[in-house]
Amino acid sequence: MPDKVLIYSRFPKAMMVRIGQRFELMDAAGKPPSEVFTAEQLSGVRAMITAGGTPLGGAVMDKMPSLGAIVCYGTGYDGVDLAAAAQRKIAVGHSPGANASSVADIAVTLMLAVTRRLLPADDYVRSGSWSQAKPSPMMRPQPGMRGRRVGVYGMGEIGRKIASHVAAFETEVGYFSRSKLDVPYQYRPSLEALAEWCSVLMIAVRAGADTDHVVDAKILQKLGKDGYLVNISRGSVIDQQALVAALADESIAGAGLDVFENEPHAPDALTAFSNVVLTPHIGGHTLESHVAMQNCVMANLEACFAGKPLPYEVRDT
Repeated sequence: MPDKVLIYSRFPKAMMVRIGQRFELMDAAGKPPSEVFTAEQLSGVRAMITAGGTPLGGAVMDKMPSLGAIVCYGTGYDGVDLAAAAQRKIAVGHSPGANASSVADIAVTLMLAVTRRLLPADDYVRSGSWSQAKPSPMMRPQPGMRGRRVGVYGMGEIGRKIASHVAAFETEVGYFSRSKLDVPYQYRPSLEALAEWCSVLMIAVRAGADTDHVVDAKILQKLGKDGYLVNISRGSVIDQQALVAALADESIAGAGLDVFENEPHAPDALTAFSNVVLTPHIGGHTLESHVAMQNCVMANLEACFAGKPLPYEVRDT
């Protein structure tokens, strides 16, 4: 009999096909497991799969007394109460770096789209304004990437990929992280210093209590009227009200956002700005990334059922 695995978050069925070929999946489809399965069914669950951003606390864990592993599909794990899991001796796994390259790709895409005003340019062509030679202030020349200062906040797997990607555009790359690292980029001693130094601020830091709304009005003011903000981490890192206010009074030049505070709902205020590019949290949504993430998920599950340490266990240091 295949080992049973609870699917806690709502996932497209296609993402679970490979995993379902090895394990018997109990899909709660995003509902509380106790509403879908009986207490007897849940009592035998030894492993579960969740999306890292889905809230998962001790009360849910207690419904599964045999639970030995919570496996996050993806890099993030901010929704999981790590302290509650540790108290219950439940290992937490994820897929570190599995989607880093793809997320870096979308970060660069957003950067180019917003700095080169690709959405207004696309509309300028489609509307017929270009063929009619209509003047447009949005079509004025903008600074290119060569020599531009790009700041990366967070120098984990994704941050490093972003830095290497943008360096290929002949930019100056600086970063701020919890510690100075052995990387070929300029270290800035604080987020404030990084924002003041750069003209594009890339957010690639993990979500958590220490980063909640850390990009606030003060940081945006330091970024300045010629500065752009790009976020591919978690929406909670940015104070969205402060961002909307900064865009409205032109305190910053624009933003590229793949993540939002209350997904899948982007604030209507953000959709009104032509200097903001919005994507629906698709940073890691490539075929290659999903294969890599599924490989990590299955390796973690295999280890759990074999009574071994998870090969991709969360190290929240």
